[in-house]
Amino acid sequence: MIGRIRGVLLEKQAPALLVDVQGLAYELEASMSTFYHLPECGETITLHTHLVVREDAHLLYGFASLSERVMFRSLIRISGVGPKLALTILSGISAEEFTRCIMEGDSKALTQLPGVGKKTAERLVVELKDKLEAGDSGISLPKATTTTAVEENPVNDAVSALISLGYKAQQASQMVRNLDIEGKSTEDIIRAALQGTG
Repeated sequence: MIGRIRGVLLEKQAPALLVDVQGLAYELEASMSTFYHLPECGETITLHTHLVVREDAHLLYGFASLSERVMFRSLIRISGVGPKLALTILSGISAEEFTRCIMEGDSKALTQLPGVGKKTAERLVVELKDKLEAGDSGISLPKATTTTAVEENPVNDAVSALISLGYKAQQASQMVRNLDIEGKSTEDIIRAALQGTG
């Protein structure tokens, strides 16, 4: 599994990206949310990735933040939602607005997104609302924080990583809250949280 890549952005033509990693160029697809934060071609970027293996292709998807990738993975677990539709959802609605729709059962608002019909919208609400209410969202939806392809938020990314490891959202936040995180990288915060040390 390819979890993250760092390299030079060679091409960007939504939704496709081409990133050179030490002479090896990776083709990726990304949501518009990620596209809005991309630098100019020729600049170095870091993207969190998800690899989809099919019989006829290996498809790599790139995300500006871990929270967006976690949300993508949660969406594609839902019956009827594939990677393409998940990218469309991520491109057409903010994480905060999506969460509001889920918690308030506003499936009608979700049907305004391209490719999301009434049944799919209702399925999203039912399946994700249960997880959000249980505190095991599988999706990390931080309040309005700016996380770009080159500027990451180590705390939010650490919480997202802990959730993807199977911890409940509330538990992951608590694990990080008690740490001395100043100046630490995402990896250092995750390691300290798992060890239960500050």
